[in-house]
Amino acid sequence: MNAIVGVWMKALPAASVLIALSAPAHAELPYPVRAMIDAAIATGDENKVRTVAEIARDTYPSDGDEITAILATFEAEMAARRLAEAQAKEDAIRTAGMFDYWNGKGELGGFRATGNTNNTGITTSLTVERAGIDWRHKLTGRADYQRASGVTTREQFLGRYEPNFNVSDRFYVYALAQYERDRFQGFSGRYAVSGGIGYQALKKDDIQLSMKAGPAYRVVEFVDGRNESRIAGLVGIDFDWDITDRLKMTQNTNAVAETGGSAIAIIDSRNTSIDLITGLNAKLNSSLSARVSYAIEYNSNPPPGAVQTDTLSRMTLIYDF
Repeated sequence: MNAIVGVWMKALPAASVLIALSAPAHAELPYPVRAMIDAAIATGDENKVRTVAEIARDTYPSDGDEITAILATFEAEMAARRLAEAQAKEDAIRTAGMFDYWNGKGELGGFRATGNTNNTGITTSLTVERAGIDWRHKLTGRADYQRASGVTTREQFLGRYEPNFNVSDRFYVYALAQYERDRFQGFSGRYAVSGGIGYQALKKDDIQLSMKAGPAYRVVEFVDGRNESRIAGLVGIDFDWDITDRLKMTQNTNAVAETGGSAIAIIDSRNTSIDLITGLNAKLNSSLSARVSYAIEYNSNPPPGAVQTDTLSRMTLIYDF
């Protein structure tokens, strides 16, 4: 018996060395943890994958290197996918036809006007836009109209076309052609063309601010038959702010609240006109929004019988297409 114990004791160090050499440095990542990470990866949600990986690292610190390697592989695959999708989108836009990749919105509702007229009526507008790689085209048409007891008491029309060309990530050059008609402000037609440079001062996901300026040429046809044409200057500001991504308005309605403001001033020695528009949009579903806006229209030298300032409050529904 003593001989057997002695032989076993002599063999123990050698067996210990063999076990130490054959054992892995650490155990493999447990199957449930790997399955949890794989399930997160399957969603394609990068934030979710990072969160799950961080929890797994905190829970199994000895497997941190393996978890980091899994996360690095996922992030590399996602980056390659985004690059491929961006390249495919760019190629599609560059080879698209003239009428492809346009989107827009139609607006319909009511207004309340003060100034040269004091009344309520209907307002409608249509905006279509095409954003390419270097170019952006924007067409806008708007009409405010009221007729009561056979008499027209409000008649205002606006048409505008503005192409932009991106010079860099922040700077762009613009052109503008605009037509207005408002007999109650004293003109049957007012035409303006302009061109200049613009700058994207703020360019974030939730807030954007752009400014533009350049020379302009304006022709005015007054209701009394007079015509005027003058060299002018244009200054424009556009501001958009996504206050929140999802704002619950009712039990069944999610809303996206957004303020948007724009200002255009055309300045000449005879008459300076300024348009200021501020609005609040609430998205009712993926295509339909409600909008409240307030506009100020100012002319420093209006025709005889007209006042300088008009205001317009609008409540409308907007359909995106």
